[in-house]
Amino acid sequence: MGQGSFVGEVDPDEAWQILEREESARLVDVRTRAEWNFVGTPDIGELGKTPILIEWSSYPDMAVNPAFADEVEEAVGSDAIGPLLFLCRSGVRSLKAATVVADHYARQGRSVSCLNVSEGFEGDVDASGHRGRQFGWKARGLAWRQF
Repeated sequence: MGQGSFVGEVDPDEAWQILEREESARLVDVRTRAEWNFVGTPDIGELGKTPILIEWSSYPDMAVNPAFADEVEEAVGSDAIGPLLFLCRSGVRSLKAATVVADHYARQGRSVSCLNVSEGFEGDVDASGHRGRQFGWKARGLAWRQF
């Protein structure tokens, strides 16, 4: 990565606090359309924001979106870029996505903080084999909605 851009990790509660505190912070949900439609999306409307929905990979083959970083840059715009928070189901895809976007901006000589939401939207499975009950955005009681 280039100078000034970095990838860090925050838990869902910290992500909410950053979105609440920093006007230019944006949440990028990198899950698939199927996940948005059937599982739900973060609802950050009370913060005056909407999540940016851009697939990192597409169902069913899960091929990585080669234009992902460009699509994020287009969605964010050229305004002052605050932290970009990346969210997937459990924090694996979003870490890869955050790294690619940080590298993208670094190659342009731009400093951008890209943060992975470590537990994701649903988190890992619990002892019963279910997601969304113990870890993640939903389990922590943060606002979300279904389409």
